[in-house]
Amino acid sequence: MTIRTYRVEGMTCGHCARSVEQEVSALADVETATVDLSAATVAVESVDEISEPRLSAAVVEAGYTLAGRA
Repeated sequence: MTIRTYRVEGMTCGHCARSVEQEVSALADVETATVDLSAATVAVESVDEISEPRLSAAVVEAGYTLAGRA
């Protein structure tokens, strides 16, 4: 299991956080996705490392921008 934390731009509320968590959690191999709204990050726990392009696509689907590793 690996846990990686990434910066997410554009989140401003609890609904934003839930949207990102839902989209990222839906990716294959992701066990959990936990947003820290005050830090503007998402921590991703996965079986294997998730590629940034896949993760970015999920964050974009939620309406936000992945801004790299935190």
